[in-house]
Amino acid sequence: MSLVRIIGIAIFAVGIILFVFGIQATQKVHEEVIEKVTGHYTDKTAWYIIGGVVFIVLGGGLIVRRQRR
Repeated sequence: MSLVRIIGIAIFAVGIILFVFGIQATQKVHEEVIEKVTGHYTDKTAWYIIGGVVFIVLGGGLIVRRQRR
């Protein structure tokens, strides 16, 4: 297994963790109240979700990337 693939797996795992934290944050009472009043989630929650998705895509890309020889 190449170093790039190992780094990809690590980035992918961090992305999943960030995404799960973001989704869990949307279920908290204060977050639901803010969402009902303003129509969107807090910046912190949004960044967890966005960052998680970006890391998942980036890590997935590194995992499936072909090796040049």
